Amino acid sequence: MTGRSEPPDGPPENPAGGEDEYRSLVFDESFVQAARLQEYSAQERMGEHARAVRTLPEAQVTVRSGGSRAAIALVVLIALAFAVAVYIGFRSPYPQPAPRRAEPLRTTVVPLAPRGAVPGGSPERLYRAEPVSGFRTGAAGINFPAVERTQNFSDSQITAALATVKDYLVESSLNPDVLTGSVRRPVEHLLDPDQRAQFEQSLSKPADDGSHAATGWLVRFDPAQVELADPQIRVKGTLRYEEEAAGALGVISDHTFTYALRPADGPHREDGASLFTVRRELHFRFDREDLRLHRLEVRTAYVQAGPQSCSADATGMLRPLLAGERADARGPAATDPYATGRPTAALCGTLAAVSSPTAPTSPSSPPQGPHGGPTSRPRP
Repeated sequence: MTGRSEPPDGPPENPAGGEDEYRSLVFDESFVQAARLQEYSAQERMGEHARAVRTLPEAQVTVRSGGSRAAIALVVLIALAFAVAVYIGFRSPYPQPAPRRAEPLRTTVVPLAPRGAVPGGSPERLYRAEPVSGFRTGAAGINFPAVERTQNFSDSQITAALATVKDYLVESSLNPDVLTGSVRRPVEHLLDPDQRAQFEQSLSKPADDGSHAATGWLVRFDPAQVELADPQIRVKGTLRYEEEAAGALGVISDHTFTYALRPADGPHREDGASLFTVRRELHFRFDREDLRLHRLEVRTAYVQAGPQSCSADATGMLRPLLAGERADARGPAATDPYATGRPTAALCGTLAAVSSPTAPTSPSSPPQGPHGGPTSRPRP
């Protein structure tokens, strides 16, 4: 008997039954379900002009959705977490600090009376006298100190506060339109909104009550009485700052402004000018909102101004004595401690004489200037 016969067409190409070239392809269930082509059934292929396969509609294709479901779930979780964070932010159980309101300004305005007749001369000659000769002109006399950050305020925030104070001093002490009372807006727009009502009342209805003196906010003259003989106002003073609280920065300015004035009417003689000196000690406060909006709060204003008569009402406007004039013999307005209502601040000082440019002072002479006399700085 012979052995097992070979197939008629010869032995198979792979008699060992190993993998052929298509064996490496794995047609699992997911692959078949994701296929875009599908074979017709035998009955469907019996029809006329039937194609062997058909294309499935997009909606009928089954896609592997394990990864897609995970991505969708992740997006939903992120959106839910964001919504919860926003809800907690609006419904925080911790009380928010109440916004701090600016305090009313407290003012003290002290007239300085001359001992004799007010000296006159040309503005150039008067400005050469001591101590005014060492003053600088205009805004150049308002200089910043060295800036170093504090615990809660950066260098840039402190510089911004000093710049706002300088703008306030320039507008309230050097602006010719403000000095004559024709405008007030350049000063008002630098104030904290909480103080603007007090500012408006002080200018419209000034009172010597420690809170509503217009001359505590700014320097103002009666344009019907005096005018500037020289627009180049002389200035000297200092600025300093300190952190008053975690959210409050204080700036203290102490500047002396000297004006050359002359009568508003009548002939303008070259030597008919006289000096009028105003020393302003102002305390400012800033919070972070003030720093951001370039505004300030004026807390206290201590002003000395002369030559004036002690009896002059300097709450609404300053009342300069001009060249050749003398102070009257009357003292400041009487104060009645038994009267009801707002108290008045009846104060007056003595103005020290300014040296002549041709007669230098002796080294033993007392200091000259608006606060040289022993009674020039009375405090309430």
